[in-house]
Amino acid sequence: MSMNITPSSERTHIGIFGRRNAGKSSIINALTNQKLAIVSDIKGTTTDPVTKVMELLPLGPVVMIDTPGLDDEGELGLLRVQKAFQILNKTDIALLVIDSTLGISNEDIDILTRIRQKQIPFLIILNKADKSDCHEAIIENLSLEFQTHKNLIIPASAKTGMNIYELKEKIASIAPKEDANHQIAGDLISPGDFVVLVVPIDKAAPKGRLILPQQQTIRDILDTGAVSIVTRETELKKTLAGLGTKPSLVITDSQVFEQAAKIIPVEIPLTSFSILFARYKGSLKTVVNGAEVIDALENGDTVLISEGCTHHRQCEDIGTIKLPNWLRKYTGKELNFEFTSGTEFPLNLTKYKLIIHCGGCTLNEREMKYRLKCAEDAGIPITNYGTAIAYMKGILERSISVFNIHTELS
Repeated sequence: MSMNITPSSERTHIGIFGRRNAGKSSIINALTNQKLAIVSDIKGTTTDPVTKVMELLPLGPVVMIDTPGLDDEGELGLLRVQKAFQILNKTDIALLVIDSTLGISNEDIDILTRIRQKQIPFLIILNKADKSDCHEAIIENLSLEFQTHKNLIIPASAKTGMNIYELKEKIASIAPKEDANHQIAGDLISPGDFVVLVVPIDKAAPKGRLILPQQQTIRDILDTGAVSIVTRETELKKTLAGLGTKPSLVITDSQVFEQAAKIIPVEIPLTSFSILFARYKGSLKTVVNGAEVIDALENGDTVLISEGCTHHRQCEDIGTIKLPNWLRKYTGKELNFEFTSGTEFPLNLTKYKLIIHCGGCTLNEREMKYRLKCAEDAGIPITNYGTAIAYMKGILERSISVFNIHTELS
């Protein structure tokens, strides 16, 4: 993704749900005025969730997610339906598309119930309203049975464009409001401050660019009116000496936490990108408490290491190589490790003694919090890369001292 495009994780995720041939893909095309999704009269054209990154006015940057039909059949169809349900975990706004010529089905009721349980803002679209005289009756029944306000049920037609403009306006009106105080690091610094970012350049670093959390942190610092200075760990000492003033904050990549801590004077606040993102997208208290479980690991325990993105594994990959080695060395135990990446996250977590997750820079906030809640519900401690590394290196207390402990860890 281009550095000048809003990252997917920062976009509003709009999930489109409904039965096969309800017109989900047609609604996406009508909303965007583009042929983004394949449309066919053949049932089951959309066999896997398909994401489209785009601008949807008047809302702005969004991710549209077209899902398989909820009434898909057979063993493979069941797996597709499960995929559709999993999309709810990252959905900020849900659109339930109902074929108004057929009316509401058990599958529609099931997904609507789950949407409401997860407290996801939603709209019900009665598609093909140009062919039906029944949509008024459907609206009445839905509003009574589900105590759903009639303003959330919109008769529309992807074919004729009926109420498509009104639908876009309604989507924008129910979108979660952005919290101006929700920042990565901006609330920790002041305009004019100097912030040093320690960024190692190794085999895993993308050629010609910075990784996403580094990009986002720099932008957050710029928005605050502060000055970011980016350096490698090998030039960190020289950079500090050349500044002529103490930086207000140093943010380091977790992999060089130990080296940075030895160079940065103790009076200068130090933290990591991963710890900042734990606070930004989830719960700092949860991952700090989870890191303390490392001391309780025993021989034969299984640790799940989970990443939100998928990438080509390098020989010194942090998730599959470095973290397991650091854990074995720190605990002195024979541990078992399992790994997941991308959209994969186990439904049953009971086999794990500890979960260590990445910073989640490619996941939106809703999905990251869903994963934290899954661990909480299963009673399994969860931490993240940076927090676990800081704990094993003996610098966790220092790395979280920059935060207001009573606020952040309450």
